[in-house]
Amino acid sequence: MPLTEELKGTNEDGSKNEDYCIYCFKDGKFTQECTMEEMIQFCAQFVDEVNKNLPQPVTKEQYIESMRQNFPMLKRWRSE
Repeated sequence: MPLTEELKGTNEDGSKNEDYCIYCFKDGKFTQECTMEEMIQFCAQFVDEVNKNLPQPVTKEQYIESMRQNFPMLKRWRSE
């Protein structure tokens, strides 16, 4: 998820959050409490939407594998 200004989540005070998108973080809280694997499975359903912005489409399996490699580096999942 590219964190453009319009896609940045919001902190409790309404300011933009620099770490999380609007789908994950709103008003200073995560929008969903889940494990990293649950989030990967949730996001995998949007592979067709993701492919609209990619130069070369990926399969659902490729998308899941990419998330499994990248999510552990994200701030939210580093401690898991």
